[in-house]
Order: sequence, then structure tokens, then C-alpha cells
Amino acid sequence: MGVITVSAVCFSRDGRVLTVRKRGTSMFMLPGGKPEGGETAAACAAREVHEELGVVVDAEALRLVGVFDATAANEAGFTVRATVFAHDGAIEPVVQAELEDARWVDPAQGIDDPQEAPLNREHVFPLLVAARG
Repeated sequence: MGVITVSAVCFSRDGRVLTVRKRGTSMFMLPGGKPEGGETAAACAAREVHEELGVVVDAEALRLVGVFDATAANEAGFTVRATVFAHDGAIEPVVQAELEDARWVDPAQGIDDPQEAPLNREHVFPLLVAARG
């Protein structure tokens, strides 16, 4: 099984997390993508959210949540190794580039949502729910 390395950003608002869906796919995931040559995980995350959502974030302002392995949502037979960051600032995302849709989801409900990527259901959402107490 191949491994796909990605960086992703967890944006939160009112207890909900922004997830996005790429054109031609059915699963929602955190915004982000694959690094370009020599790019750090944080720089990749910042570039990708700008390309996909028009959101400008400083890579230095991203907080590391963790590095997680999960079944890739849209590429059968692959595992995704995601470096996940959190960003605390308010954003106004605009769906663009390869994205088709975006939604704000409550992590407690997202854990059981089959439209959410395994990375979200198995790792990110449970962490967020546990942090709420």
C-alpha cells in the first residue's frame, strides 16, 4: 500500500470544523494537499489553503495538531500520512481551484458521517471532541 504525504489545516468556528470536497469526489476532508519539492509541512498547508479557499495564513501561525495515518479518502489502496495544523483566526473561505464544496461540521456528528474522510472520523474529530471535555 502506497503512502501519500499531505498537510492539512483545521479551521474552527462556533465549535464546528471546515471540511471540503474536491470536484469529482464524494468525501469531505480538511483543506490542504501535497507538498511541493523542498516545502515544509506548514508552508504546504499555508499555500494549499490559499489556493483552495483564498485564505491567507502565516505558516508560523499554524499550530501542530499531529501527524496521522489513515486510509486515503479518494485514492483506493493508499494510506494518507497527514501533518495536521490548527489555525485560530477567523476566516472567510471561498471555494475555488479543485474544490467543489465546503461545509462546517460539528466534530461530534462528523465522527459518524460516512461522507467525512477516515482521517477526520478516526483521528481529528475524536481529538477535538475529547478537547471539549
